[in-house]
Amino acid sequence: MRVQPTAIPDVMIVEPRVFGDARGFFMESWNRSALAEAGLDVEFVQDNHSRSRRGVLRGLHYQIRNPQGKLVRVVAGEVFDVAVDMRASSPTFGRWVGVTLSEENKRMLWVPPGFAHGFLVLSPSADFLYKTTDYYHPEHERTLLWNDAEVGITWPLEGAQPQLAAKDAAGVRLADAEVYK
Repeated sequence: MRVQPTAIPDVMIVEPRVFGDARGFFMESWNRSALAEAGLDVEFVQDNHSRSRRGVLRGLHYQIRNPQGKLVRVVAGEVFDVAVDMRASSPTFGRWVGVTLSEENKRMLWVPPGFAHGFLVLSPSADFLYKTTDYYHPEHERTLLWNDAEVGITWPLEGAQPQLAAKDAAGVRLADAEVYK
């Protein structure tokens, strides 16, 4: 596996080795020792799977207590995946990074604890998988407003407004958000 930093060095793109031929392909989607050698030595406690249709935007979510690191990937379809640094003491506080993840490129994104995370579905539908380093605690979940001008995420929207869950539409601006120290 190849691990490379993004514009925010703590957020990393993971590119697995893919072996393919006329029958299909094989890849390791998780190998603890290989990723530990590449600097990503984490323990996961939960796996999640979501399916969404084109134009759905999920996020930007984070847990103010029990923060979760996430290793995310797409097994069907394509998404624009975003991580926003919510660590007030970080030199990249409030900055974001976005990466296209798809069944074709087989890339994964490591979103460390301390970041808000979300994605926009670009294909007719997308199956999104993610491993987390802590359990989901709904009482600690917070939502950063997906279109906060201060953060300035350039979502690849095709003219229409994204489809949002009520909690995502009611997200808070960075200036009003609970953040990590």
